[in-house]
Amino acid sequence: MRAGLVVRRASLLPYSNNLDRDLAALVAQNKLKKVYPGLYYKPKISRFGALPPADVSLVKAFLKKKFLMYSWNDYNALGLGLTQLYNQVVVYNHERHGVMTLSNRLFDFKRSNKGFPATLTREFLLVDLLNNAKYLTEDVGDLVSRIQQKIMDFDHEKLRRLADCYGKVGTKKLIVTLIGK
Repeated sequence: MRAGLVVRRASLLPYSNNLDRDLAALVAQNKLKKVYPGLYYKPKISRFGALPPADVSLVKAFLKKKFLMYSWNDYNALGLGLTQLYNQVVVYNHERHGVMTLSNRLFDFKRSNKGFPATLTREFLLVDLLNNAKYLTEDVGDLVSRIQQKIMDFDHEKLRRLADCYGKVGTKKLIVTLIGK
């Protein structure tokens, strides 16, 4: 295994006659780390010690399917004056839901019936911010006025399309109000 690689137990079956014994021995020797039941990671070693796995490779091995991953901290990059920091990564996917700990990191898996875009854009982040505004520590009224001031910085057609696809009813109405028909 390459250092930094996260693998599923099932993918290692062809390499051992007694996989559970071999995995337990490798974990005991600190050559592998168990990050979740059935998920193992070969740590990269830096001069400061073992590095944790990259979030993307961890979630990719966990889900094995398409997903969109971001942090609520990414809302801060929208230029709306948001400054709060959150210790959670959101993962939109089609099969898992709930908050789970993988390799000592919190991941909020959200199963989406409407789907999710293939890539993370500023417009999708704005729609998602409005969908989750009541869960944030920001004042919602103040947030809407800041969005009103910055709405010209966004692609209106893309914003309308993403709000139609992924927005809650209140988010759709607010977007239409902000950008017009």
